[in-house]
Amino acid sequence: MKNEQVKKTMKGALILSVASLIAKILSAVYRIPFENIVGNTGFYVYQQVYPLYGIGMTFALTGFPVYISKLVAEKRSEAEKLRLVQQLFVILCVFSVLTFSGLRIFAPLIAKAMGDLKLAELIKSVAWMLLFMPFLAVGRGYYQGTFNMVKTAVSQVTEQFVRVGLIILAALLFARLDWSLYKMGALAMFASSVGAFVACLSFVGFYRKKFFKRVKAPQTSYLALTEKLFTDGLILCLFASMMVLLQLIDSFTVVRGLFSNGFLPADAKNIKGIYDRAQPLVQLGMVLAVGFSSTLLPTLSHALQQKKLAEFRRISSVMLRVSIAMAVAATFGIIVLMPQINTLLFGDAHLSLTLSVYALSIIFITVIGTYNSILQSLNQFLITVFGLILALIVKLILNVWLIGRLNIMGASLATVISLIVALGWILAFIPDLVKGLFKTGYFWIKLALATGLMYGSVWLLLRLLGPLFGTGRLECLGLVFLGALLGASVFLVVALSSKLFSVREWLLLPGGRKILSLWQNILRKKESK
Repeated sequence: MKNEQVKKTMKGALILSVASLIAKILSAVYRIPFENIVGNTGFYVYQQVYPLYGIGMTFALTGFPVYISKLVAEKRSEAEKLRLVQQLFVILCVFSVLTFSGLRIFAPLIAKAMGDLKLAELIKSVAWMLLFMPFLAVGRGYYQGTFNMVKTAVSQVTEQFVRVGLIILAALLFARLDWSLYKMGALAMFASSVGAFVACLSFVGFYRKKFFKRVKAPQTSYLALTEKLFTDGLILCLFASMMVLLQLIDSFTVVRGLFSNGFLPADAKNIKGIYDRAQPLVQLGMVLAVGFSSTLLPTLSHALQQKKLAEFRRISSVMLRVSIAMAVAATFGIIVLMPQINTLLFGDAHLSLTLSVYALSIIFITVIGTYNSILQSLNQFLITVFGLILALIVKLILNVWLIGRLNIMGASLATVISLIVALGWILAFIPDLVKGLFKTGYFWIKLALATGLMYGSVWLLLRLLGPLFGTGRLECLGLVFLGALLGASVFLVVALSSKLFSVREWLLLPGGRKILSLWQNILRKKESK
């Protein structure tokens, strides 16, 4: 029976991981055609308010549901589970109405703090999404707590599909009907509410058949439950929102900082729009690395439950080594090809150096995220929370100081430095059980060698073929394709030759079995000669 439960948990976690991966890819990819349609200033308008959506949906789809599922799983009877979620629903309804009202009432003040009063309509528009938070958080939390992940996965993917479709529609209507950028932005933000409503449809059966039943079960104190939800639950929400919170600081400081440096409003907005191109690139860079680590989480938790501490350390080491290697390869691949990627995706190579510096955050947020997953399995949340708070404080201070001296490059540097500080904090206070996971096998030397040869070979290719190809979008497509192919091949060959990963680690990678098989065939042919 226990093994069946473990299998069910692992299958559910895999379903959630795949759904999360699809949602992350959609969330990153749609911004590329969107930016091409609405331009840099249109993208600025959307991205200024996007962090408010990002935080709200992280609370509704990730943070609160994870904590609610934990509380649900601890209850023995169905009646107790239903009583619990009924109470949590009431608490979240109060919270969502208060935050909705706050955003609607204070939208002009928030917009003014962002340096653009016209953003008030977008802030009011995105606020409607918060009213769906109780339905989504409780529905997802209940099903996750009863190990039924399908409804949760469906709600996550449908929300993204509907929202992304409506955002692209808003951009097309803007181009066709000559709307203002702010009218387009307000409709794009309202798409989040429609997406949230459609996601709620996944839980109609639960609310109709189960939720409103009268149940005979003891009631927990509302005060105690509220305290739990907004301490432990909020901790999960905040960490899941880490990159979005850093973006929110940019929304309040970047444009105002550029104004202070003497930039005209139109120029400052245009620069912020170009700077925001980094967001989809960073998301895409993180997708595989973060997606991989999340698939190993159930195995990690199972090893801890069985008190197999050596196995726990081994799995933690695999998660860290593979996630870091994938993040480093993706980061330096993006950096060496940044001018070509920038031109291919967005039509020009403006601020490629600034975007390259920002891309370094892929490495640090991946490492932080992986350590957070390991610490979560140990039920240790405070280390990463203090790291997050420290990162936000450093980001705010450095944004103000560095933008004043380096303009938009200062914002990129502030993001990377704040993440390094957060990672330093986590490494300083992690428990002994997960210390020293890189002490064997010269991992860092092998990774540096593979990354350096990859970067150097692609750089040489661009120097040789760049003048022949030209700088148009079609030519950049050819260069990006050839560069990515060469870079991936060089990295894989060096990684295999130097034994960067063990055989077991290769088998855990997407397509790893095929790569190993192909490599072994090549070695056999060499030996036979």
